[in-house]
Amino acid sequence: MGEAIGQSLPLAIGVALSPVPIIAVVLMLTTPRARSNGPAFVVGWLVGLGVVGAIVLALAGPGGASEEGQPATWVSWLKLILGLLLLLVAVRQFRGRPRGDEEAPLPKWMGAIDRFTPGQALGGGAALAAANPKNLLLAVGGAAAIAQTGIPGSQQAIAYAVFAVIGTLGVGAPVGIYFSMGKRSGELLGGLKDWMGHNNAVIMAVLCLVIGVKLIGDALSAVTP
Repeated sequence: MGEAIGQSLPLAIGVALSPVPIIAVVLMLTTPRARSNGPAFVVGWLVGLGVVGAIVLALAGPGGASEEGQPATWVSWLKLILGLLLLLVAVRQFRGRPRGDEEAPLPKWMGAIDRFTPGQALGGGAALAAANPKNLLLAVGGAAAIAQTGIPGSQQAIAYAVFAVIGTLGVGAPVGIYFSMGKRSGELLGGLKDWMGHNNAVIMAVLCLVIGVKLIGDALSAVTP
């Protein structure tokens, strides 16, 4: 199980460092429903990651490892495909980065965050965790890395739970800061939001590049005789 956690850890960190969801939860913490919407968003995020992991681990089943205990061939090819897709995301993000003092555009739905109900915050967290292309690729890759170890299903579930918790630290940290610091957190969270908003594309490009190269390297080393 330690190997499974170790293999998926870099991908979990990539999920955690997701600028747009972090900005979204920070904006929620500036609304009158901050105390309900913030935690609801984090719970939704965990649920979204959990659904992706459950599907991948269920499909992998006993085929996560070969009879010799080596990664199954399909896992290596999946890693290769995911790595290539992440490289494409990295290129797209880098090319779309703001230049100089140019403001980075944020999704239009963020303008409605102040009207979100707890249910909408829950659904928004789940959607950003499971439907966002970058997070979906990383979550699938993390679950595949766990499945390829061939450990029993119960241990796979525990390893993926660790993956999901680490992947939630990014959106969970602002909520923790808000509840621990109260109104004093406003300036700190505002600065975090502005910095991540301006550097969103670069952060995403670097993360996708590094993790994509890692996945491709792991895949090639496994399929090469």
